[in-house]
Amino acid sequence: MQNLYRAMDFLLTADTDIQHDAFFSVADLFNLEVDLLYFDTTSTCFGIEEEDDFRKKGLSKDHRPDLPQAVIGLAVTRDGLPVRCWVWPGNTADMSVVEEVKKDLIGWKLGRVISVVDRGFVSEENLKTLQKTGGHYIAGEKMRSGKADTIKAFSVKGRYHVVKDNLEVKEIVVGDGEGRKRYILVRNPQQAVRGREKREATIQKLQEDLVKLGDLKGKAHTKNVCHLVSHPTYGRYLKTLSDGSLRLDKAKIKAEEKLDGKYLIRTSDDTLSPEDIALGYKQLLEVEAAFRTIKSTLELRPVYHRLEDRIRAHILLCWLALLLIRVAERETGETWLKIHHELQKMHLGEFKGKHGQVLQTTEITNEQKSYFSALKLEKPPRFIAIRTQ
Repeated sequence: MQNLYRAMDFLLTADTDIQHDAFFSVADLFNLEVDLLYFDTTSTCFGIEEEDDFRKKGLSKDHRPDLPQAVIGLAVTRDGLPVRCWVWPGNTADMSVVEEVKKDLIGWKLGRVISVVDRGFVSEENLKTLQKTGGHYIAGEKMRSGKADTIKAFSVKGRYHVVKDNLEVKEIVVGDGEGRKRYILVRNPQQAVRGREKREATIQKLQEDLVKLGDLKGKAHTKNVCHLVSHPTYGRYLKTLSDGSLRLDKAKIKAEEKLDGKYLIRTSDDTLSPEDIALGYKQLLEVEAAFRTIKSTLELRPVYHRLEDRIRAHILLCWLALLLIRVAERETGETWLKIHHELQKMHLGEFKGKHGQVLQTTEITNEQKSYFSALKLEKPPRFIAIRTQ
């Protein structure tokens, strides 16, 4: 075990160089040109209650705000290949990491890159940072932010144009000169239907809760009122009357209806078409897929390490494994789940007799052969060892 720990410590001493060289080796292999770079964060929690200098409580994306965590940042290409990872203390806010990410990637000489980020990273300062050294951004906007430009973008009339992947887009320009901002309003009709159905079910449940609320008195009534008003979904549809009672806010419900199936994107690049912007932002799902792979397939959790450096080394190993998985998927054209399932059928048999011992592998299937061929790997020999007595 101590040898493994020493290996992790050694690995971390060359963290940046390892990530740089590993990614560019893959980029050269695939003749890859990075034009869109997707960035997002997730968190991983620890099975302890006490915090320390690194394992801190924060906004939990594992839905475990009661546990200390670490924050993981991941940049990937439009094809889902991981470019680099970062690790921060658990109380790190998304807004605070963009400048560090941008600075770390400048030395990688990726060329003209458009950074794609979600709504959690959008501030005027962060967007300016992403434009440094000739870069550009595609960023999601919070539709309920209340910002004047966002409200104006939604109020601009115009026709939607249909693009692929069941999306409709409308380009909107707000302001003039240096204050000019380019937005793309995207609508997904299928999501709009699902949004309406979900809201109707929520309102029905809320109406039932309001009826039950009328039968409560004292502390129980106050507690339930606070719960409904502060609820991230229910509170959106409620208004408080002068006597403290709650009612459905029809104006808010109507306003929410206008947002069904829509999301707003802002970009600094005037050369991209609305279709490219919408489809490019949609590929931000590649980062979410990468996080799912790290957490489920690679079993990132549970993390038993206590020392910060060991935690960082653990996540670096997961990043390297993710890179190998994406290479295998790209070269074979199959999902890692299928590749892993097929390769798990390979076994090593031990056969003993009075004349000696034979270590023999199972016969390789045609599908396994195709994987080894696609990945340019040598097939394991039929006989590993033959020992005579």
